[in-house]
Amino acid sequence: MAEAHNTLTGGCQCGAVRFRVERIGRGGLCHCRMCQKQFGSFYAPLVAGFGVEWTRGEPKRFRSSNKASRGFCADCGTPLTYEGDDEAIGLAIGAFDDPTLAAPTIQVNPEDKLSFVDAIPTLPMRTPEEGAQQEALKRSVLSYQHPDHDTESWTGGQP
Repeated sequence: MAEAHNTLTGGCQCGAVRFRVERIGRGGLCHCRMCQKQFGSFYAPLVAGFGVEWTRGEPKRFRSSNKASRGFCADCGTPLTYEGDDEAIGLAIGAFDDPTLAAPTIQVNPEDKLSFVDAIPTLPMRTPEEGAQQEALKRSVLSYQHPDHDTESWTGGQP
C-alpha cells in the first residue's frame, strides 16, 4: 500500500531487508533462463523502481552476467532485485507490501518461455473436499514471516 508520502515499501520474507521506493515504472514478466533460476520459478515478475532506499539491511548481490547483478536476502533467500546499467532497479513484485500496486504490463524474452506457462490458467482447481482440507491446514499454520508493512524493529518470528 502506498505510504502517506507517496512511496511504496516492501522487503524480504524474514524482514532482514526492507526498502522504500519513490516511484515505479513498468512491470513485466521476464522469461529468460537467468530470471527463472534466480526466482526458482517459471519467470520473474519485476517492476522498475526509481529512488530505491534500503531502510533495513541491504541485499547480497550475485553478479549473474557482465550486464547485471541480482540481489537477494542473505538470511532467507528472497529474490529482491535485478540491477543492470539502467537508472531503475528491477524490484521483485512479490516483495512489495502490496504487490497489486505493481501489476505487470509486458512479457520479455519470450524465446525462453517454458512451453507450459500459457496453459497454467487452464489447470484444474482443487476439488471442494481438497479445498476444505487445505483451508484447515492453512488455519493451523503459524507464520514467522515479516508482516506486510514497515516495523520499527524486527527480530524475526521464529521460536
